Amino acid sequence: MTETASKSPGLRKQRIGNVVSTGMNKTIVVQFIARVPHPRFKKIVKRSKKFYAHDENEEARVGDKVRIEETRPLSKIKRWRLVEVLTHH
Repeated sequence: MTETASKSPGLRKQRIGNVVSTGMNKTIVVQFIARVPHPRFKKIVKRSKKFYAHDENEEARVGDKVRIEETRPLSKIKRWRLVEVLTHH
């Protein structure tokens, strides 16, 4: 059984969030807000999480809505990369 040379990376998680920081070189901090039901009471609650994403061309600004995608580890805390800027603020 042999594998082909072109392996597909498979499905990668994507998230849409707002940029909250651009203070680092080629790195943005994206806040993702998920609306999930409470485990016991079933009321919809907001859960937020910050992701560190790689922004090669430094095109995102604070307040922008962006799409990020999972990738290989790029640094100690960076495992996401910027796919596109959806709206500029």
